[in-house]
Amino acid sequence: MTLTSENSPEHGRLIRKLESISRLDPADRKALGALPLRTRSVEAGVEVIAQGSSPTEACFVIEGWLCRYALTIDGGRQIVSFHIPGDLPDRDSVHMPHLDHAIGSVSAARVAFIPHADLIALTQTHTNIALAMWRDSVVDAGVFRQWLTGLGRRTARQRVAHLICEMATRLELLGLSDGDHFAFPVNQAQLADALGLSAVHVNRMVQDLRIEGLITWKASVMTIHDPAHLRAVAGFDPAYLDLKPMVRPH
Repeated sequence: MTLTSENSPEHGRLIRKLESISRLDPADRKALGALPLRTRSVEAGVEVIAQGSSPTEACFVIEGWLCRYALTIDGGRQIVSFHIPGDLPDRDSVHMPHLDHAIGSVSAARVAFIPHADLIALTQTHTNIALAMWRDSVVDAGVFRQWLTGLGRRTARQRVAHLICEMATRLELLGLSDGDHFAFPVNQAQLADALGLSAVHVNRMVQDLRIEGLITWKASVMTIHDPAHLRAVAGFDPAYLDLKPMVRPH
């Protein structure tokens, strides 16, 4: 684990994420760049933060993918969200005495940890940053609503297609993909845990989409060949993700 210096590339990742959904001024960027960060590299499939723990730091993703998941009494796992570079999957830990979920690595990843006390002080003194965090939680809630709708009402084929469309959109909004060709390091077992399906069923749906000529998924890279058709299959509307920075009246 290492401590990063001010205005490091790690700080830049966080600043770019918050600026993608809210307005920041030079003072806000300077304050974010001064946050103390403790970084950690993890392999794929590692528990980063345990369910039921009481962390004193919040984490964000620098490289790779993480996921949030809940464990059931019989040892089952439900993945409730995937997280990409710039995301703050552990933001809510600032207000939770005990986490009701765990955070783990989907792929090899680098994460940074920010002391809760520093985050709280920052949001108390910088209104723009507090608003950015709030707006980020709005996007997060939108993702949860869509995933819940998928588990309750979408067919298996629609669930797989919708998740692919969602991750493609999120990566593109942050400049982390070249459109419809992007890193997708999720394996089929993880997809099954996210979509409430068996790994066999996931494999069948992925193969159906491939045979239809809609996608290619090879070596952890996803290519969407017919975006409009895939969105139609999924019933995908990206409005819940594309939260543009607000223009404030002067």
